[in-house]
Amino acid sequence: MNRLTRVLLALPVALASPLAAERPATLQSRVDAVLQPAAPGTRYGLVVVDQNGAEMVAINPDQRFIPASNTKMFTTAAAFWSLADLAAPDAVGGAAVRIERSGGARDVILEGHGDAWLSSAPDCTTDCLATLADAVAAKTRVVRDVIGDDSLYPDQRWSPGMSWNNIPTRSGTATSALTLDDNELPVTVTPSALGKPPLVTLPPYYTIDNRALSVASGATTIDFDRAPNGTVVGLTGTIAVDAKPEALRLGIDDPAHHAAWVLRRMLEARGVRVTGTVAVRHRPLRPGDDPAIRGAAPPARPPVVEPLARLTPPPLLQDLTRINKVSQNLDAELMLRRIGLKSGSGSIADGQTVVRAMLAEAKVPRPAFDFSDGSGMSSYNRVAPRGVVTFLRWIALQPWGAAWRATLPVGGEGTLTRRFAGTALDHKIFAKTGTLNATNALAGYIMAKSGATLTFAIYANDVPDGASATKAMDQALLLIASEN
Repeated sequence: MNRLTRVLLALPVALASPLAAERPATLQSRVDAVLQPAAPGTRYGLVVVDQNGAEMVAINPDQRFIPASNTKMFTTAAAFWSLADLAAPDAVGGAAVRIERSGGARDVILEGHGDAWLSSAPDCTTDCLATLADAVAAKTRVVRDVIGDDSLYPDQRWSPGMSWNNIPTRSGTATSALTLDDNELPVTVTPSALGKPPLVTLPPYYTIDNRALSVASGATTIDFDRAPNGTVVGLTGTIAVDAKPEALRLGIDDPAHHAAWVLRRMLEARGVRVTGTVAVRHRPLRPGDDPAIRGAAPPARPPVVEPLARLTPPPLLQDLTRINKVSQNLDAELMLRRIGLKSGSGSIADGQTVVRAMLAEAKVPRPAFDFSDGSGMSSYNRVAPRGVVTFLRWIALQPWGAAWRATLPVGGEGTLTRRFAGTALDHKIFAKTGTLNATNALAGYIMAKSGATLTFAIYANDVPDGASATKAMDQALLLIASEN
């Protein structure tokens, strides 16, 4: 090969190299460069569209991801889509108390209608169990049984796919049409003398197996566990002798029973003698039914007696806001059953029928979603980012779209307090979070640098233990917002 030939062959390479160096990387490649080094092994999905619906970034757009609490977006939107008068006081959902005569005795029936706000707090002023206790005390001084009735909904306390280890906690507390105090039991752990078990204060609904210790110093590591449907709470860990008391919240497995138990204590405090027991009325599933399908008819009972008193909870809009703003799991599960009650039995499956009908109207492809609950605690839930963005853009066009968007967390506030504060997206991102084992999610709307509204959905699944993907997810969204 002569010298001229060697020069000519080398010329394209020489000319191409400066051009390649000057060519800017695509937005998607730069987003990839932000995501991939974070939490190696993580599987990401991301779709961002501009205000005209054109995709700006699409990473694994049609793969299916566990959405965690992103699921609440679908539950709350289905409520906006299917229920009326969300801003009016909830005249349907309030708990009621009645007295039934049976065998010459009087039983007190505490009947739940799906209210998420019923409270036994001493300082309660609205939707108070004390109001119902007062009504009974004004009517009679002796009763036999106090019965918690949650048969409005089928007895489906936990959704398919929820991890059993969440059941003892406030995140996995049981769902019931008769809900009191968020179906949580407060516990306070106070350090005692060095080497001694700490002091434990709780209502005597559960008993404590206290194996924790008060130690000289160090961070508080108090933990607890309880077998499903068990009544003994095992307490472990350490608390420093000079530490502040530790506040815990335990889940309730049979909310109707717990509510009736609390009512009995209130009645006795008002001078009403209770000669019988605390009992429950559940609506069982039909024999052979899959728990995710449908409940049987409510159990037979004596002729309906008009209630002595019935409460009126706050508007459902307040509940929908709490579900999204603070990611309240129990309220989301109650809302799923509430929307399912409109045209069905109030089962999980009835609620999912409404969600699927809504998504069909929104033209979200059927492979883009599957749901087993209303809160996102189920590991069976799946969504595809492109389908979620389609859903969010459809919501924005609905008459109730702005009201629904107002229920979402805001950058720098609520569940996004530590995210986006002080950044270009401070109070310019409106999105629902999601966190579950090895899973992070965020989806909603961004106000970009140009002022345009972008719609997005981003997911990280299979995040390795001890790793974090949220920082990279946030950086990716900041990058995208700065480019538009």
